[in-house]
Amino acid sequence: MAKKQTPAPGLPTREQILDFITTSDTPAGKREIARAFGLSAQEKITLKALLKDMADEGLIDSAPGRAFHKMGGLPKVTVLRVADVDDGGNVWAVPERWEAETPPPRLRLREKGKRSALAIGDRVLARTEEAGSGWVAHPMKTLARGEELMLGVLHEEGGKLWLQGVEKKERREFIVSDAGDARAGDLVLAEKAGRPPRITARVTQRLGDPFEARSFSLIAIHKHSIPDVFGAEVIEEAERIAKAPLGDDREDLRDLPIVAIDPADARDHDDAVWAAPDDDPSNPEGWKAIVAIADVSFYVRPGGALDREARKRGNSVYFPDRVVPMLPETLSADVCSLKEGVDRAALACHLQVAKDGKLKGWRFTRAVIRVAANIAYEDAQAAIDGTGDKVAPDLVETALRPLWDCWRALYKAREAREPLDLDLPERRIVLDEKGRILSVAPRERLDAHKLIEDYMIAANVAAAKALEAKKAPVMYRIHEPPSREKLVALKDYLETFDIPFALGQVIKPATFNRILDKVGEAAFRPQVMEQVLRSQTQAYYGPANHGHFGLSLGSYAHFTSPIRRYADLVVHRGLVASYALGPGGVAEDMATMERTGEVISALERRAMEAERETVDRYVAAYLSEHVGTIMQARITGVQSFGFFATVDGIGGDGLVPARDLGREYFRYDEKGQRLVGDHSGEEFTLGMRLPLRLVEANPVSGALRFELVDGKGSAGGSGDDGGRGDREPGRRPPRVLKRRGRPGNIRHQGRKR
Repeated sequence: MAKKQTPAPGLPTREQILDFITTSDTPAGKREIARAFGLSAQEKITLKALLKDMADEGLIDSAPGRAFHKMGGLPKVTVLRVADVDDGGNVWAVPERWEAETPPPRLRLREKGKRSALAIGDRVLARTEEAGSGWVAHPMKTLARGEELMLGVLHEEGGKLWLQGVEKKERREFIVSDAGDARAGDLVLAEKAGRPPRITARVTQRLGDPFEARSFSLIAIHKHSIPDVFGAEVIEEAERIAKAPLGDDREDLRDLPIVAIDPADARDHDDAVWAAPDDDPSNPEGWKAIVAIADVSFYVRPGGALDREARKRGNSVYFPDRVVPMLPETLSADVCSLKEGVDRAALACHLQVAKDGKLKGWRFTRAVIRVAANIAYEDAQAAIDGTGDKVAPDLVETALRPLWDCWRALYKAREAREPLDLDLPERRIVLDEKGRILSVAPRERLDAHKLIEDYMIAANVAAAKALEAKKAPVMYRIHEPPSREKLVALKDYLETFDIPFALGQVIKPATFNRILDKVGEAAFRPQVMEQVLRSQTQAYYGPANHGHFGLSLGSYAHFTSPIRRYADLVVHRGLVASYALGPGGVAEDMATMERTGEVISALERRAMEAERETVDRYVAAYLSEHVGTIMQARITGVQSFGFFATVDGIGGDGLVPARDLGREYFRYDEKGQRLVGDHSGEEFTLGMRLPLRLVEANPVSGALRFELVDGKGSAGGSGDDGGRGDREPGRRPPRVLKRRGRPGNIRHQGRKR
């Protein structure tokens, strides 16, 4: 066995420190690093400063005590807490202490022997290692027990209290061994103990009635550990910096009729636009435009309390009843919000647009603006269409019409590059003044939405190219082309409709648009569109430019929403530093940018999941008033155990189990994404529309369950046990949850933004 190489004496480099931390067999703190490199007393002082810099740069995390570990990684030896033991006996654990900004990893514990002796809540000292795209751990020693908390709702049955988790995938329920002061109907945090099939729950905290106002979003906030309270230090810094004078060295754009066009219920306004015909002879029939963005980098300085908190949050999180902002409201809803009639600091992107919509040039300045009007999308569209009177006539002529004329040029350029064109409606939940659900419907898509989108895209492209021109690191918004594996799956799927798809061709967004053109308005168009969407990769942030496939752009960065996205703040700081625009700029190195990209990409995924789950809960709450109703639905997913369907125009995924499809056996055709009956040949295919009866709606988990309406199957299973069938102890069926004492009366409060 080769002897481990001892580090050479002398102050180590960042790379040497990272290597030592990740390969050390024992926790590596400052003392261990100094000893390993044979540092002198003076060098130890320098080492302390170097370690602090590395932590600030996002290269390492300081765990409680004196140990360090690589940012986003795990120590080679660490304490883990058992979080789950699945039905197959696999044991999953999470780090007991996790100081990174990204969610903690789940590790599979590999134990000696056939059956695990570990139970939920157990603590182990374990050796960790990366395996493929995940982590595994090898237990070394069992430690004193800890606790694993579960978010769920209590209900009473058979004289006992049961805990039902808020997770859709959590089909088990657990007998409550100790409820404390909680009672049936309460939302609680509980500690799980034991091992399958005898897992029980002890309530540790009562959170209240899950059907009370704002509870659905609170469930997501608790579940995903989203920070929703600003500390005193952050608030104090925000209030202090909000009073800072704007300075006299800003470009004065207050005489221009710049307007902010946003949703009617927007709480923050971080972008405003203006356009006019270009008087430059070198740009005949062209346009000049300004995209003015809130100058957040002027207020949120690198390394401060505000910056640390913004980085920890990564982005604002938007729920139907509230927003969890990235920045305190002193900034996000006031000083940095571009409000009508008040002077505001802005980072202005000046664009020169050719008559064919291509960008001829751009420049960035720090400016002071005074927004002429905050206009809702619907009002701006009505003003242009001549059907509304909420925008002053002079503003329609001086601001809106030039914006629309310039946008028509930008739209030509968009059509020429042929970005991916998928018609994917967004659900809009309408609440009344008391927060009660009035309706759930697709959000209308207007030209006004497309207009703002195209101006923002143009500014984002300009920001990326401006930083590239200075050879400065760029926090790109990256959307890579689909993987070959996904393209093969799409090819197999399209063959079931006799649609050819050559794998050898150069894949572009237009390739998928052509597929949809061939489909036309056929009945199966939605299912093909669904499969095309599934073939796409997930966008992320990083300093290595791989282009934006979906938008068909070679260089793309997010610049236009620094109030609600940390990525945009990074880009603003890069522009301020690169073009010497004043204080608040910073040019980060590639290593720091890469780590920041990983952090904010993970936090974005967390926010998207929390938002989606909360909308699903609202939809389930809305539909809980309609249990037993037959609804038109569309199949959105097919698996061997059944298919998922979504109610037309409303959304919310509900399961139709394969066992409920009838007496015959249904085989799963993965290639065709369908279930096929052995004898009848009846098919249930992705995208298929069919009537279904809603039989369950769980507002707390957001889960729905449907059944066929032709009498073939029953949602309750078979046998004489009331539809439950045989079940192992510790497992309970899902149910429609009703508010305690007032069934079906769902109440929520607030508005989205």
